[in-house]
Amino acid sequence: MVDSTHAMSSATGSKDLSIALFCGSSNTTDPAFLEAATQFGEVLARSGVRLVYGGGGVGLMGRAAKAVHANGGDVLGVIPDFLRSREVVYDEVETVVVTNMHDRKQRMYQASDAFVIMPGGVGTLEEVIELISWRRLNLHAKPIVFVNLNDFWSPFFTLIDHTVAHNLTPPWLPEAWRSVSSVDEILPAVKEMLKSAGAMETDGVATKA
Repeated sequence: MVDSTHAMSSATGSKDLSIALFCGSSNTTDPAFLEAATQFGEVLARSGVRLVYGGGGVGLMGRAAKAVHANGGDVLGVIPDFLRSREVVYDEVETVVVTNMHDRKQRMYQASDAFVIMPGGVGTLEEVIELISWRRLNLHAKPIVFVNLNDFWSPFFTLIDHTVAHNLTPPWLPEAWRSVSSVDEILPAVKEMLKSAGAMETDGVATKA
């Protein structure tokens, strides 16, 4: 279960805010995706937001971590021991080595106030589905923001809508995340969702289940 109390404490600003990034580890994807990851890292560093990510030095995740670090920002990497070589662990930043993929996700979830999803493959999809499933089960209420570069995530949204249409997913679930089309929109979306979540908690409004 993900602890949502940390998110509420950071709802009013960037200080002490931590954002987990889920994204691809390929260096051969669309260059626009790689550049967006670099830009996101620069934004986080300028804004004083800590990046929590998968610990590797390749692909979008490596680009983001290196950009945060190069600009004086704070980074926490979490990587399973068996992936240290495959994903080329980026040891210039604080990195926690864990036993398996489940522990990796758990540490990332617990260390973060919000989640940002950039383009990725089946590994990213697995992480996203679990994150949304936990939201569906009311195990967390932390912001989820998709970065829908070049409509990358649009087919995924269509699939979710398809499950809603067949009464297999509750109609409110797509409201649990935001979709933005540019890097500049990410932090404003996260902060807006944090404020909304904080207001709901203050007002005693129950999260949908």
